[in-house]
Amino acid sequence: MTAYPVTLYSAELVLPITAPPILDGAIAVRGERILHVGERVWVEESLRERGVPVTHVHWPGVLTPGLVNAHTHLQYTGMGEVSQRTYNGFEDWAKGFNPVYAREHDWAADAAHGAALMIAAGVTAAADVVTDPEAAHALHDAGLSGIAYWEVIDWTNEDWRDHGRAQVEAALDSLPRRPGTGLSPHAPYSLEIVPLLEIPDIVRERGSRIHIHLGESGIEQEFEHEASEPWQTKGVGSLAELRQAGFGTSATDYVDHLGVLGPDCHIAHGVYMSERDRAILRARGTTVALCPRSNAVIGLDAPPVAAYLREGSPIAVGTDSLSSSPSLDPMGDVAELMRIARSQGYSHEDLAERLLRAATLGGAHAMGIDEGPARTGYLAVGAQADLAFFDVPVSDVTSTLTALAEGGEGRAAATVIRGRVRHATDAFVAAGGDGSLHPGRH
Repeated sequence: MTAYPVTLYSAELVLPITAPPILDGAIAVRGERILHVGERVWVEESLRERGVPVTHVHWPGVLTPGLVNAHTHLQYTGMGEVSQRTYNGFEDWAKGFNPVYAREHDWAADAAHGAALMIAAGVTAAADVVTDPEAAHALHDAGLSGIAYWEVIDWTNEDWRDHGRAQVEAALDSLPRRPGTGLSPHAPYSLEIVPLLEIPDIVRERGSRIHIHLGESGIEQEFEHEASEPWQTKGVGSLAELRQAGFGTSATDYVDHLGVLGPDCHIAHGVYMSERDRAILRARGTTVALCPRSNAVIGLDAPPVAAYLREGSPIAVGTDSLSSSPSLDPMGDVAELMRIARSQGYSHEDLAERLLRAATLGGAHAMGIDEGPARTGYLAVGAQADLAFFDVPVSDVTSTLTALAEGGEGRAAATVIRGRVRHATDAFVAAGGDGSLHPGRH
């Protein structure tokens, strides 16, 4: 067995996520794994007592788990022109998106560039929704953790029965096995009822994952209606038919009855969610990936961030793509979530810490990668050594976490993925943290 060198990474503040923040903390990394986490003095002494030689890198800022981008479309990285203006809702945004999408693109190169941008922002895992097969290898080739989700969109019941299921199963089987695979039924309004019923079975037979856009369009909201019988008895074939029949059932309730939601599913956006809808998500163990900057560009309302926090809903953070967001840095969305939560009346001192948790462990949990041998999203012994270092001055814990949550965008000084330094600023290199210190494995 190869004896990997041990690197001791210390920082003025270490944020383990599953343990209290540690002033003057440290973690020891050996190979792809975390060996120790704790106060610097204790970690140093523990390694010394065991006779373990180490290379010490001290960062005068904040050390966190690697960020997890819980919703993005990396192949649209070259479509930034679409996000240069704001729109009046999803349909209006689609009118700007579709002509640009229809042009010739090098989807593989664009997706690879998006992966590189994420790594430079401190991201070590992502939920990447893939529409064109050329983009399917982005996470794998970049060495990122997460799930590549094949997008399923615009299938009618008839076409699905005829050839859709076979096509989608073949597409899913063609995705790289690493880091992970899944299906993304686009939205309740872009698929008829049969594919929405069968996609969960396809995924679950393979032990894979589901990711769906939900609550992104105003047409998905619940509205008052008079109905003497449940909608399920009416034999409707789609959400559109449900609406035409006069049912005001929310899209969340609709897909819940179709078996889409569950702990192996996470949703994107969750903007148009009633109290009842949010309760359904909690009951099913379904995480919502909040993408507030994308919502603002598209012209949607702000998501009910304060309600999600007060009610204890599982949340994560996503950037969406550069076709609807200014960057692929989740810290930009964390800052916007801070602003929205406060404007909605959330005033507890735990706001920054909870949103930083959403941007790390929350996203890992959404994809089921917070457990098992390759677990990530937090700093603990045995977890994968996925780390992000931020150039944020440290004072007391509360003030520092607030400063990081409000101003962390563009401040990632280094990114370590599975023990290997994949991004480093000049300042981090000057601190001794260049990639040659701890090459690890890729």
